[in-house]
Amino acid sequence: MDRLDPHSTHGSTGPLSDGGQGAFPGGAPAGAFDPWRYRDTAGVADADLVGYKVEASDGGVGKVDGASHDVNSSYLVVDTGPWVFGKKVMLPAGTVNHVDHDEQKVYVDRSRDEIKAAPEYDETADTDPTYRDRLGGYYSETYSAIPPGTAR
Repeated sequence: MDRLDPHSTHGSTGPLSDGGQGAFPGGAPAGAFDPWRYRDTAGVADADLVGYKVEASDGGVGKVDGASHDVNSSYLVVDTGPWVFGKKVMLPAGTVNHVDHDEQKVYVDRSRDEIKAAPEYDETADTDPTYRDRLGGYYSETYSAIPPGTAR
């Protein structure tokens, strides 16, 4: 019988693998976070998500009002209804954890407070590079050890 070297890694990776990003359902995506690309495991596959309910990690957010599947530029526009006074929010595709097509729900791995605190959505801003950089940066920061919006 071969002996295993206790100093080498064998088998599957743990939940804090991939540079501390995690690799378990509901956790941060494995590898580098890309805010503008749907995760391969999300189950989006160019599906029409308009009308799907959106669930944050701690409750409902609203319904998908618009979606983009553009390469490296994908996002959801969510109508929050009365939750945030009828405003809309833009969620970069990378925040989508998974989609349940049977229930018509999109699950994002952010809390309602994180979504509410994001840069305000302006319907004319979805193509504005400055807005997209701010929004992508905000959601990327939520995966770091330092809370979003904190001076570095």
